[in-house]
Amino acid sequence: MDDTGKSAWCRYNGAYLQDLRAWRQSATQALANPGELRASPHQTKQDRRRVRELKRDLQHKNVAMAETAALLVLSKNRGNLQQGRG
Repeated sequence: MDDTGKSAWCRYNGAYLQDLRAWRQSATQALANPGELRASPHQTKQDRRRVRELKRDLQHKNVAMAETAALLVLSKNRGNLQQGRG
């Protein structure tokens, strides 16, 4: 594909030509030396463990935020009821 065709494809897909070139270069390098860039099984296991911990932490934070939002709504409603607005 010539540069005009690549530019048209990039515009259609919302990408930039320099991003396409950078992606191609990194993909070519990765395919040339696949063993160097591959993570070790030990590192992969650590990464999976870390992802699991982060997901658990995020879930706890989501629950805490939902509880805080509920308490805020309840306190506003209680304030409105005490002032006779409810």
